[in-house]
Amino acid sequence: MNLLTVEHVTKQYAGHKALDDVSLTIPKGSVYGLLGPNGAGKTTLIRIINRITAPDAGRVLLGDREIAPDDVYRIGYLPEERGLYKKMKVGEQAVFFARLKGLSRREAVVRLKQWFVKFGIEGWWDKKIEELSKGMAQKVQFIVTVLHEPELLIFDEPFSGFDPINANLLKDEILALRDKGATIIFSTHNMSSVEEICDHITLIDKSHNILSGNVDEIRRRHGSNIFEVAYRGDEAALRAALTGRCEILDGAEEQSVYRTLRLHVGDDAGVRAVIAAANGAVDLRSFREIIPSMNDIFIRAVNGAL
Repeated sequence: MNLLTVEHVTKQYAGHKALDDVSLTIPKGSVYGLLGPNGAGKTTLIRIINRITAPDAGRVLLGDREIAPDDVYRIGYLPEERGLYKKMKVGEQAVFFARLKGLSRREAVVRLKQWFVKFGIEGWWDKKIEELSKGMAQKVQFIVTVLHEPELLIFDEPFSGFDPINANLLKDEILALRDKGATIIFSTHNMSSVEEICDHITLIDKSHNILSGNVDEIRRRHGSNIFEVAYRGDEAALRAALTGRCEILDGAEEQSVYRTLRLHVGDDAGVRAVIAAANGAVDLRSFREIIPSMNDIFIRAVNGAL
């Protein structure tokens, strides 16, 4: 079941078309990566989903109906540009934002205290925002974003300003929110984060949706029949056995008692013959496909090489 559907959305600014007939569907209970280079149209799409701006054409459905003004209470949005008031105290400001999302003061304080303990920031309640580092302030804004337990969460570059330890803390919380039933849109340039936490992605480039799907399926679909063989034995014998069956891409590398070679096999039908030839020439330890990273696919897609 899909929680959010974007149908043929177009948005034009003066002299620039930010989105051009963009469609996508976001499954309920998933982490959905929204990818693309700077200026591709990601932030415009996020603003349309949040009803900050309206499309010139097309529509956005939440569930089975067009998104409405009151649906903002079902959405939590962490923008890339942070919006905390520097002179306010942390606790006071967090309660203020929670009440804007419909929580009573009492319920807001109870939930905030729980989150502050979870993030190890219970001592910050009476500090002013201006006293906090960028990463500290971002923890506060993350908590405020998720506090009212919305169905749909939108995070725009949530890891900027975080060290690796706190970035991992945030990743764990995002996955925990998904496991509790939240649907998450995750906009980022960090491709390693995409592989770690995203179930599906859409890649937007030059205002168009150029690639959508399940992350694992996309990586396999755009593989190039590159394989790595680990073996023990005579490299010359292996090379001779593989001659005419595949292309050897690089020289042998030592890995403990085993060596490895990377091979390009012309088509799927030739893989079994390559394995049999290698196994007959050396002591074969493993034969595995090298699946391209999302970073490789991102670069190839943006450069028009897919």
